[in-house]
Amino acid sequence: MAETVNAPGATAATSAATHWHQRSARPGGHGARTRTRTRTLRVRTSAVLVAAVLLAVIVVPLLFPLDQQAVDLAAKLRAPSLAHPFGTDEVGRDLLLRCVYGLRVSLLVGVVAAFVATVIGTAVGALAGALGGWADRGVMRVVDLFSSVPHLLLGIFIVAMFRPGVWPVIISVALTHWLSTARIVRAEVLSLRSRPYIDAAVSGGASRWRVAVRHLLPGVLPQAGLAAVLMVPHAIWHESALSFLGLGLPAHEASLGNMVNSARSSLLAGDWWPTLFPGLFIIVPTLAVAGLAGVWRERINPRRRSELML
Repeated sequence: MAETVNAPGATAATSAATHWHQRSARPGGHGARTRTRTRTLRVRTSAVLVAAVLLAVIVVPLLFPLDQQAVDLAAKLRAPSLAHPFGTDEVGRDLLLRCVYGLRVSLLVGVVAAFVATVIGTAVGALAGALGGWADRGVMRVVDLFSSVPHLLLGIFIVAMFRPGVWPVIISVALTHWLSTARIVRAEVLSLRSRPYIDAAVSGGASRWRVAVRHLLPGVLPQAGLAAVLMVPHAIWHESALSFLGLGLPAHEASLGNMVNSARSSLLAGDWWPTLFPGLFIIVPTLAVAGLAGVWRERINPRRRSELML
């Protein structure tokens, strides 16, 4: 029989590779430490960005009031400089101030709409999961029906029934984004219903209402809170898209979507700053919020660390 002959150094290389993989797989190995450092850096960066955004939208309007109707045609489309760090727009307004004011509107829409949508979704999902039977099937068919329509299309239909403003956008976002929360909460309630302590509470004579309020609802709050945080970036993008289409805020008010829309002609002429900075004010804060929400999701569901719901 032919013997297998290892090449010089092959055994040592194989042993070294095996040792390295085993060391990386250990809880305290190099791979785990690298993941921990990466996660820590992501959390700190996201936290700093979120803190900077909150500080800007709170402090800047107090220090620098903005006249929405102000126009200075002598200063239109000036490139970024010390006087105007982000430059000026097509009618001479300071882009830095308008970006901050636009971000404040986007955050207002995002937070309020996410809260309203989470309340609706949690109530609907908890009701469907707790009742079960025909009530569960009927509620989920309604959810499926609304889910079959694209969010933006349904949002356009809702906003078109009102005059442009902040509250129609909030209503539009809230009424189109509660569906995913309802699904998540319903699944969590169905999982909790099979737990032994729920059976013990029912056997002890507790009513469905008491079981739902005392046992089921506290169990779904972490998932509902995570869904609310993850909904904020969705709401910001939704508001920006509606404003870009001319269906959100009035054209003269500071809105990131309005600013990107009005800067299209400037971009074609070679003036890049009226488009770049409002776009960054949409992308960076939403990524920061999503980064913090991703870490929260890892903590409450460690088995799905690689997933980030956006």
